[in-house]
Amino acid sequence: MSCTLYLLVSRSDVCNARSLFTLTRPSLLYRTLSSGAQISRSLQESYRLLQLPDEADSSPVQVKEAYLRLAKLYHPDSGAPTADAALFARVEEAYRAVLSHQSKLKPPHLSEEVEEDEGKTRGAALQHRHYLSYEGVGSGTPSQRERQYRQIRVDRVSEQVLNYRQREHERAAAAEGALVERDMRQRSQKIKITQAVERLVEDLIQESMARGDFRNLSGAGKPLNKFEHNPYADPMTHNLNRILIDNGYQPPWVVTQRDIRENTAQIRKRLLEGRARLGDPMTPKEHSQWDQICASVEEDLVKLNKMVDNYNLIVPMLNMQMVHFSLSREIERAVKGAHQHRLEQQREREKERERRKEEKKRANAIIKHKNTKRGLMSWMQNLLR
Repeated sequence: MSCTLYLLVSRSDVCNARSLFTLTRPSLLYRTLSSGAQISRSLQESYRLLQLPDEADSSPVQVKEAYLRLAKLYHPDSGAPTADAALFARVEEAYRAVLSHQSKLKPPHLSEEVEEDEGKTRGAALQHRHYLSYEGVGSGTPSQRERQYRQIRVDRVSEQVLNYRQREHERAAAAEGALVERDMRQRSQKIKITQAVERLVEDLIQESMARGDFRNLSGAGKPLNKFEHNPYADPMTHNLNRILIDNGYQPPWVVTQRDIRENTAQIRKRLLEGRARLGDPMTPKEHSQWDQICASVEEDLVKLNKMVDNYNLIVPMLNMQMVHFSLSREIERAVKGAHQHRLEQQREREKERERRKEEKKRANAIIKHKNTKRGLMSWMQNLLR
């Protein structure tokens, strides 16, 4: 009996010691402390988001496994139908919050293991940060996603450029429409004025006809013959020419010929006036001025000769073609014209001088006649006295 009691007491002591040793184990102490501590609601939400069974019984390994399981479901590059970048970011934040909470309550001898696991997850998290960048577009490795994101940015810039050009085109079209509208208003105003003038002229013609002002005309009652009949011309060509002339049409070679005549007259007038202002013979200063005038005229003659070439290409008859204008011939023409101009001015001055002499003689004769008449009257008065 005593031996049995001793064995029981000894056994109970061993059990108490074993239970005491169990309570003093670090992991059990960590669970006891973590279960007794109060955690915040956001931390509870993090545990719930990681789908951990119990905050106190969750080990770092279980937290890591839960994170990896959720990362496979929600990672943007997982290719799964449940992929969600925003939800994956929340899972990563919850995982970091749980690791931070457990690092505050972990025993000292477990810190190295947890730090190693955290370092490994931190290395993986850096890659996830790259995957979460680029606005969540693209797939593949970070470099592939970067290239895809650059291409997307290029496409956006191209689209913005196209939109800007479209807006500028619409603005230019609106401005052009305003100009067209203004031209239409001006044209309509001119048409109204022309119609008013035509009505006024028609009214005046009708009034003159009613008074009989046109009855003494030689061709009264006969149609006007605007075109001479040419038996050698094609009737169709003749009618077409009549229609074109009635509508104010001018062939291009006629317009070019008129421009050539006008430019030629301007050049010759400038040469003549420039040479007439200078003396004969010219001083060195006047020579330099004349050279400047000839240089400017030479540039104008080059343009004029180009117009002559264009005219010769479109003129309908060979005998109407023109030759190039030469600077030497134009200078010689200007010199002769200036000499003739000086002679005419000299003749004009001589005529003016003769005219003044005649006027002076006439005035002297009148004065002499008046003096003679006055002397005769005074002699008669003296005689009558």
